[in-house]
Order: sequence, then C-alpha cells, then structure tokens
Amino acid sequence: MNTTRAWVIDLSAFAVAGAILGVIGPFGTFFNDALPSRVAYWMTLSLISGVVIGAAVRWMWPRARRRELPAWAWVPALAVMVTVPLGLLSRVIAIGLWPGVRQAVGWVEWSGQALLVELVFVALYVAAHSRAGAISSPEVPANLSGAAGEARILDRLPGRLGRDLLCLQMEDHYVRLHTLQGSILVLMPLTRAIAEIGPLEGMRVHRSWWVARQAVQGGVYNGRNLRLKLTSGLEAPVARAKIAELRAAGWLVDET
Repeated sequence: MNTTRAWVIDLSAFAVAGAILGVIGPFGTFFNDALPSRVAYWMTLSLISGVVIGAAVRWMWPRARRRELPAWAWVPALAVMVTVPLGLLSRVIAIGLWPGVRQAVGWVEWSGQALLVELVFVALYVAAHSRAGAISSPEVPANLSGAAGEARILDRLPGRLGRDLLCLQMEDHYVRLHTLQGSILVLMPLTRAIAEIGPLEGMRVHRSWWVARQAVQGGVYNGRNLRLKLTSGLEAPVARAKIAELRAAGWLVDET
C-alpha cells in the first residue's frame, strides 16, 4: 500500500467515485447547480477524502493487526474520526459555493450525511485492499536464508508472543505466525509474509509452510512422507521436492 502506484490507483478510484456522485447529486446537491459545478465539488471532496482516509488506514491497519482487532471493530471508529475534519471542510466548501446551504441543512443533518459518506468510503477502501492483499502479491524466492534487510514480519507479532518466530503456516487467505508462546493469524498471502522475513534464516518447505532454521529439531518420517519436528512440538510437512534441498542444507541431521 505504501507505494506511489498504490496511491495513484487509490486516488483515481476516489476521483471516479466523486465524478459519479457529482452526476447523481446526492443529499439535494442535484438541485444546487449545473453538472460541472456538482462534479467539481464532489470530486474535490472525494480526492481530499482519499488522501485522509488513505493515510488513516495505513496508520491504523498494522496496529489493528497486532492487536488482533477485526475490521468491524475499527473501521466505524476510523470513519467517525475522519468525518470530523472532512465534514467541517465539506460544509465550508459547500457554503462557499451555495450560501443557502447554511440555512437549509443544519449541523446535525450535515454530520450524519458526512458520516454516511465517509463510512462507505472507509469500508470499501479496507475491503478492496483486504481482497487485493489476499489474492495478489509478487512471487518471492522460496529459500530466503540470509536475505538482507530487516525482519519486518516480527512487527506483526503482539508483545505476548515474543519475537522468536518458528514458522509461518498458510490458512486460506491468512498466515499463522507461530512462536513458542503461541500464534496469531494475519490477513496476507504467504508469499508476502516470506518477503518480510528479511535476515531470518529459514526455508519454504511446503506450499503452505515456511520454517525457521533455528526452530528445527529434526525430521520425522512416516513412510515416504517427511515432517519437520519444531521446538514448540509442531510438525511441519515437507514437500517431497524439498527433501533433497533440506538434506543438502544440513537440516536433517537428526532424522528418525
């Protein structure tokens, strides 16, 4: 989300939404002026909303994830928060364009209308980015042992789980981060989680699992199937195509 391309896409979507609102003319704005003025008014407000909402969501989302807050718990609160400045600004602009608005629409009614618009904007914004994060991300190498940079994935762990990451486990559109103290689900694809591993030594041993080297106690065979026994007691499945790579890397010294 923190790229120029993401911001351009976001603001373009808000501009389109503003143009549509200008044509429709909700909340009586259809009767205020000609089409160009209405479109300019709604596009301006939508673009400003896009900047404020984009910044607010980018600030709030990682904090909500670390605290395991579901979207329904923080999205309405965020909508209320952004409505205060945006509702005031929209009223100032509207009165500047159409002075009669001051007497025609009171503060309570105006605030309710502004809250409805911002709540829809925030909810759609979060839903769109949630889906994008769940179904699309650049592919990254399966073996990231010794990759440069910081282990940003650790910032997603709440304090109660510590910082000793054992493995990542894909569950549908989520990734479960395991430590010795427990686990947490994070809404993101496994490839993106692995991209945040940084310098942590480990390997993607299965399409659904990444395992930290320091967490492996040994290998456990069940026929031709291999599972890695981890320090927490978990056993991570290993794809057959990965067994030779694990042996070459010295991960299976204690095979049983």
